[in-house]
Amino acid sequence: MSGFLFDKIVFGPLQSRRLGTSLGVNLLPRSYKLCTFNCIYCECGWTYPEKQVITEFHSAENVRDALEAKLSSIQKNKEHLDVITFAGNGEPTLHPEFSKIIDFTIALRDKYYPSAKVSVLSNSSTLGNPEIAKALSKVDSAILKLDAGSERTYKLINKPLTDLSLKEITSILKKFPNNLIIQTIFLKGEIDGEKINNTTDSEVGEWLKLLEEIKPVKVMIYPIDRETPAKNISKISREKLNEIGEKVKKLNIDVLIVG
Repeated sequence: MSGFLFDKIVFGPLQSRRLGTSLGVNLLPRSYKLCTFNCIYCECGWTYPEKQVITEFHSAENVRDALEAKLSSIQKNKEHLDVITFAGNGEPTLHPEFSKIIDFTIALRDKYYPSAKVSVLSNSSTLGNPEIAKALSKVDSAILKLDAGSERTYKLINKPLTDLSLKEITSILKKFPNNLIIQTIFLKGEIDGEKINNTTDSEVGEWLKLLEEIKPVKVMIYPIDRETPAKNISKISREKLNEIGEKVKKLNIDVLIVG
């Protein structure tokens, strides 16, 4: 699988499984994925570090122009909009002007769709950068990845391209403000000759312990929904997701189960 890449800065509005009617914003290159992780399930396909040596980002001015044009257009057409979502071809916080872009996005949202939320889907890997953490604290929903409770499973599923550990990610997430939403994908299968299943009692138990430490306002759990770059990965049943969701509720954390 080569992966699906967004060829526009602004795309949609689309119906999101988790967020409702969403206007997507892609800050990353159109022709390849740019990320700090190499997740085995990513719809954008594999991350190829050799392509990331020289990266040409969309300028902040081009992002602003594209976003304002789209918001103005859908407002004139009286289209509904629930959320402006930063996602796209990898990790959105890698854009060097991410903080500036968040500031003008909030201003444009207030101008055209004041009832809509601004959300960022991130893999949590850049939160050690104070400027990025501050920018994420301004949005309505910082939806941050936590796909595992153990170091082994984290490395198998997310395949970080740096030496960032799950322990370090957890430590940063524990300090995050009150707009933190944890997103977790559940799956099972085999990767690099090793069995993987983050739905076992032991794996879920470790993940729940991390949630207790992090204390997010909400947890979103979901199964794979599209073809994955890694082969031999299976979708988790709704029944199993419901079972895991009930355990999250016992921690007095709101949970959204999708799929």
